Amino acid sequence: MLHVNENYSKIQASYLFTEIAHRVAAHQAANPDAKVIRLGIGDVTEPLAPAVVEAMHRAVDDEAGRAAFHGYGPEQGYAFLREAAAKADFQDRGVDVSADEIFVSDGAKCDCGNIQELFGGDVRIAVGDPVYPVYVDTNVMAGRTGANEGGRYSGLSYLVCDASNGFVPDPSAAEGCDIVYLCYPNNPTGAVATLAQLQRWVDWANASKSLILFDAAYEAFIRTPGIPHSIYECSGARSCAIEFRSFSKTAGFTGVRCGYTVVPKGLCAYAADGSAVELRPMWTRRQTTKFNGASYISQRGAEAVYSPEGREQCRRTIDFYLENGRIMKEALVSMGYSVTGGGDSPYLWVDVKGDSWAAFDAILKGANVVTTPGAGFGRAGEGYIRISSFNSRENVMEAVERLRTIRF
Repeated sequence: MLHVNENYSKIQASYLFTEIAHRVAAHQAANPDAKVIRLGIGDVTEPLAPAVVEAMHRAVDDEAGRAAFHGYGPEQGYAFLREAAAKADFQDRGVDVSADEIFVSDGAKCDCGNIQELFGGDVRIAVGDPVYPVYVDTNVMAGRTGANEGGRYSGLSYLVCDASNGFVPDPSAAEGCDIVYLCYPNNPTGAVATLAQLQRWVDWANASKSLILFDAAYEAFIRTPGIPHSIYECSGARSCAIEFRSFSKTAGFTGVRCGYTVVPKGLCAYAADGSAVELRPMWTRRQTTKFNGASYISQRGAEAVYSPEGREQCRRTIDFYLENGRIMKEALVSMGYSVTGGGDSPYLWVDVKGDSWAAFDAILKGANVVTTPGAGFGRAGEGYIRISSFNSRENVMEAVERLRTIRF
């Protein structure tokens, strides 16, 4: 008899963004003439940088001729991209990461989900609450949790991130855990962590022989001096942390698909007998077995992000999104709402002091604006909504005016 993986049955019946899509579709069916402005899912709206487009065109031309044609590439990524990323994202900032510690992929979401394959089924996992759902659901699928009870899975440790701690938990809350997922700038709250706060996590991880999985997908939005762009800016992080990077928000690659993961040399976990096992060779084996590499065309586009023209063009686009966030945050605060995020993040975390799904419905029905209910990110997200700054300036300005006319 063919059996299914029954861990899938533990996952909450509807994925957050699927439920949002259902509600928006029902609203549009009932109001076919309504102009709906989408400030929910974190998908980009601005076109790719010209330097990226030009590089991808050249790569397509390469594929059109026998002499420059590329078939299967190296599963770890082409050297031209790994070397560019190592230099610009780390070495130029004085951070010790080399090209052969970088593994190019089709996006950080996939890597955040796939990395858990390296670890035993009995490892104890800690996640922030609220949390990006991928960290939780992939571990549920792997059988590391019990059932979902009251919005939380037994077997997971939830680190409450709220206004009292600035949405950055303290390591003392992760006592006894083997792996902790951290994401800063944070999705969904938009909060950032200081170097001192991250250093405490690194010191904890090294002392407890634990691992930090650090999602830095939004680091390019950081504008405040002194806020770390990488976990490896902390002393000792190479011995206790894996970092995920993405071109999705940095360069608008949500549809192109490209990202990378850093697994430092010498970073170890442990076998049942207590002997150290290096993780970089394990991740290499995993990728070479299950992944054929991101496309040559997308990697040439990503390489162009690091060119002088590409860096300036991408920065201007991120500044555009940050200005959207500033406009919305200023308006929401003037309406009396408490708002976190925006300055170093594309997300606004708005305290609605009530049921988050009710606020979502009120905004959708009253203003034809799509947001994201905080409860969809975990129990501690209740009472908040997330608003994304990814949209046109015209739509953002119109959404602000609509929001001024309702209470939510």
